[in-house]
Order: sequence, then C-alpha cells, then structure tokens
Amino acid sequence: MNPFRVHVPATSANLGPGFDTLGLALNLWNETTFETGAARFRLDIEGEGAQSLPTDKTNAIYAAFATTYAAAKQTPPAGVHIHCLNRIPLGAGLGSSAAAALTGILAANHLLNEVFDRGQVIALATELEGHPDNVAPAMLGGLTISAAGRNGPLTRRAASPDLSLVVVIPDFRLATKKARRALPDSYSRADAVASVGRAALVVEALRANDRALLAEAMADSLHQPYRLPLIPGAAQALAAAQALGAAAALSGAGPGVIAFPPADPQPVARAMQAAFTAAGKASRALFLHTSADGARVKPAE
Repeated sequence: MNPFRVHVPATSANLGPGFDTLGLALNLWNETTFETGAARFRLDIEGEGAQSLPTDKTNAIYAAFATTYAAAKQTPPAGVHIHCLNRIPLGAGLGSSAAAALTGILAANHLLNEVFDRGQVIALATELEGHPDNVAPAMLGGLTISAAGRNGPLTRRAASPDLSLVVVIPDFRLATKKARRALPDSYSRADAVASVGRAALVVEALRANDRALLAEAMADSLHQPYRLPLIPGAAQALAAAQALGAAAALSGAGPGVIAFPPADPQPVARAMQAAFTAAGKASRALFLHTSADGARVKPAE
C-alpha cells in the first residue's frame, strides 16, 4: 500500500468543571507517516519526545497499531516503517497519549480497510486510555461531551467553537497516576450540583463564544482544588489569567494551564509565565486556536 499519513490534534480535557467529560480539539497536530512493505520494522521520531520516547515495538503508537490488528483477529505487517512528527508536548495535559493511541488505531484500521467504524475506533482508544475525554475531541474535532454508556463510551460533538487561546506549560512533570490519587473518594452534594451546572454553562459559553460566561462558568470543585497544589505556580498562574478577565483551567490533569483571553493573549501569557517563574519554574506558552477538525488519514505527500 502507498504511504499514508495520520493527522491527530492536541486536545484539552475537563475545561474546569467538565471532569472526565468535556474535551476540546486544538490546532496543534501530530503527523505520523506509515509505509508497509519495508524489509523490517522501523520507527523514528522527530520533534517532541525525540530523545525520550521508545522507538521499538513498545512505543504507544505501535502498541495501539498491534492492538487494533489483534481486535480484528489479524496479524500486523512485519515490515512497517513509522515516522512520527510530534508537535504535541508530552505530559503537558494536551492529550499526547490519546493522540498516540488514535494514531496507531487509525493507521491499522486504514490498512484493514476500515473494519472498525468511528464509534468502535473511539471505544478501542478509550480502552487503551481509560477514559474518552481526550479521545473524543481528537477523533471528532470541536467540543465534545463523553460519558460511560451500556455498550461503551457515549460521545457527541456538541459545538465547533472558534476561539483563540493560550496554554502555558511549566517545566514540571506530574504523573497522571499521582494526579488521580490526589482526588477524594467522594464529594458533597453541593460540589456535585455546582459541577453539573457549570459544565453545562461551559458548553453553552463555548457554543455562543461568550467569554464572560466562560470565565465565570469554568470554576471547578471536583479536581482542580486537589491538583493545583501539586504543581508549583499553577494556582497563581490560574489566578493571574483570571485577573485579566480570561477563563482559565488546568488543561486535563495539568501541569499545563489553558486560558481564553478576552482580547490580546500576550499579556495573559506573560502574567501566567511570571507566576510560574515566581514559583521557580520555567515555562513556555503555546498560542493556539480551537480546531473544528478531528483526526484524519491522508495519502503521504
């Protein structure tokens, strides 16, 4: 088969109160080229993770590729060459692991003549990831809502917001397992009710491009109060963005903080980075935009 390329966007999950439920696709893309018929397996990486990610068959992309073949009761091709151009930062709260899972699944599914439909692809990726909040927007684009269903994840694209934003990522690693362990086993009724209402308002604010509503609705009581203390400077960065009128939240479990500035994003980014600097952490700012497009497979150019 001719070489082809899998494009998968970065995503930001939770968006404040939408814990494990809301996700948003962003215009930062990983591009992975697949070519079969080579003499042997080869995987090489350019960009983010080039010095740290494995290049053997333990790589998450190949693992998802092989898992998809196993689900189809087929054997993956022996001589496959995979070239990864990674733009999504690792461990930043921008869905890099979901992007890797989807990349491998979509590539295998393409070679298997689309044996799995879109819902099944999301289910396969969710099984690998553990939850669909990054998988759904990466696959469908736009703003998505996800929940557990009787026969797998329920996912719907709720809107295609057209918004600029900034993500500030500190030089700090927060393991997802540690971020999960920080959460309580139960919540008060008041916190649960507040989260339901605010999550619905976040969806409406993004649909209507209402940044003022978004800034108020993005408050969270389910995960951020427990995770922010784990990330030096994150609470201060969040407050700095909010002081300038921006809606802000941890991106996923962090450590990145996402903000939707009301106007020029530069002052918001500078204020957030200053907060991390004061906490002794260097950081970088990514000036991004929401993406209406989700993952896709195209011929390699």
